[in-house]
Amino acid sequence: MVGKAADRAEWLGQVHVAEDLGYSTVFISDHFSDRLAPLPALAVAAEHSSMRVGTLVLANDFRHPAVLAKEAATVDLLSEGRLELGLGTGWAEGDYAAAGIDKPAPGTQVDRFAEAVQVLKGLWAPGRVDMDGEHYSIHMEGLPEPGPGRPTLLIGAGARRMLGIAGREADIVGISAGEITSRDDLRQGIVRAGDLVDEKVGWIRAAAGDRFESLELNILTFGIEVGDRQAGAERLAETWGSTPEAILSSPHFLAGSAEEIVSDLIARRERWGINYPVIAAGRMEQFAPVVAELTGT
Repeated sequence: MVGKAADRAEWLGQVHVAEDLGYSTVFISDHFSDRLAPLPALAVAAEHSSMRVGTLVLANDFRHPAVLAKEAATVDLLSEGRLELGLGTGWAEGDYAAAGIDKPAPGTQVDRFAEAVQVLKGLWAPGRVDMDGEHYSIHMEGLPEPGPGRPTLLIGAGARRMLGIAGREADIVGISAGEITSRDDLRQGIVRAGDLVDEKVGWIRAAAGDRFESLELNILTFGIEVGDRQAGAERLAETWGSTPEAILSSPHFLAGSAEEIVSDLIARRERWGINYPVIAAGRMEQFAPVVAELTGT
């Protein structure tokens, strides 16, 4: 996961490092900070690499879905179908305050999000969309048409209702750390995730029904220590105010030798179906031996 760069050369340098190390997708987050704007940056990345490109995740509250549908279709078209559009409701209070955007009540956010997903899917499909919802009124044809099929839709979610929407509508479900309203919630949810993922995957499975087996389950890794397993878990526990045991049981952390981490990833895939870990830019090179172990390179 990359996106913080001072100029074009630094951005493309990160992209090329990720590709050379064997990563499959370059992701960028969505905050009012010094990170690049997601979709323009991904369009450039797609032009200069063969990787898939994605957002993890855009805040629905920051963009009208008709505008987003067009921009995403354009990136997907120009990248020849390589866009993974990640979308969530939006959560960081600081972003809302900095931009002067009102943050609605959670229930309203989710209502609006569910409607936005229908707008996106409708505008990515052939034909005209005529829709008068509670939050969006759309009367148009979605042009340009995206690349082959439509952009891959990733929905980031942590609470039950959002995970249900993701199970029904997404191609990739990004399992977040919890029902996040602040950075403290995020921190606590990351550490406690091992106790919660069974329940979350159950909600996804119930909503997805027969399509569950075709879903990818994605999770962001917040801490990585490649090397001595116990020492690495202890360092992460100290950083996150937790215990080594909790760190090793949380799917948001990986610690151990390359072989031990591969075993953990396989165990998590077998238990939960998680098959899409995301690695932070600052840990790409440290994690490269694990990528090599997984790909056999």
